[in-house]
Amino acid sequence: MAELLAILGLSAGYGRATVLSDVGFTLGEGEALAVLGRNGVGKTTLIDSIVGVTRRFAGSVTLAGREIGSLAPERRAALGIGWVPQERNIFRSLTVEENLTAVARPGPWTLARVFALFPRLEARRSNAGSALSGGEQQMLAIGRALATNPTLLLLDEPTEGLAPIIIEELLRALSRLFREERMAGIIVEQHAHKILPITDKAIVLDRGRLVLEASSASLLKDGAPLERYLGVGRV
Repeated sequence: MAELLAILGLSAGYGRATVLSDVGFTLGEGEALAVLGRNGVGKTTLIDSIVGVTRRFAGSVTLAGREIGSLAPERRAALGIGWVPQERNIFRSLTVEENLTAVARPGPWTLARVFALFPRLEARRSNAGSALSGGEQQMLAIGRALATNPTLLLLDEPTEGLAPIIIEELLRALSRLFREERMAGIIVEQHAHKILPITDKAIVLDRGRLVLEASSASLLKDGAPLERYLGVGRV
C-alpha cells in the first residue's frame, strides 16, 4: 500500500499556545484512521494542522510525497484534502444542488454519485441549506467535500449532536465510502464504538501527544487500551 500522508514530529497550536507535541503517524492510500481521545486533547487541532489553519512550531506534513506544511489551506485543498469541520459550514442560502456544484472539481465524485451515497440529499436537492435538518446538513457537508474529489477526507466529529437513527444512516454511508470505495480518511470521534468498525486503524491522543496507535480490529477485540486512556472498555 502506497503512503498517502506522513506526519513527523508535529508540534502545532494557535497563537503562542502549543496544543500538539511531537505527533507522528502515516496513512496509506485507501486507509481510514480513527482519531480518539477525550475532550480537549488535540483531536481537532490535528485535523486543523493537516488543513493548514494552525500555527506549526515543528515537524512536517507530507501528502503524496509532497511537504505541505508551509502551504496555505486553499493550496492544500487543491492538492486533494477534503475537510468537513464540526461547524459544517454549508452555504445556507444555496440549495443542496448549488452547494455541491459550487465547489465541484473534475473527478469520479459527480453530483449523481454523491446523491447515490446520500439519497436524502437527492430528495432535497432544491431545498436551501438552511431548511435541512442537522443530519441532512452533515450529509451535505460530507457530500460537498466529496464533490471536490479529494484524495484524503477529514471529518471532525461527524456524528456529534445527531439523532441515533441519523447516526446509523451516516455511519452506513461512511462505511461504504471507506470499505467499498476505499476513500482514504481521518475521522475524529469521541465514541470509539461508533467508528472503529469502519476504520482500519486508530490513534489515541492525550494532552496533545500520541499515546496509542493500533489496528481498529485489535481494539475491538481487546478494549483494555481504550479503557486506560478513554475510560471505556468493551466497544
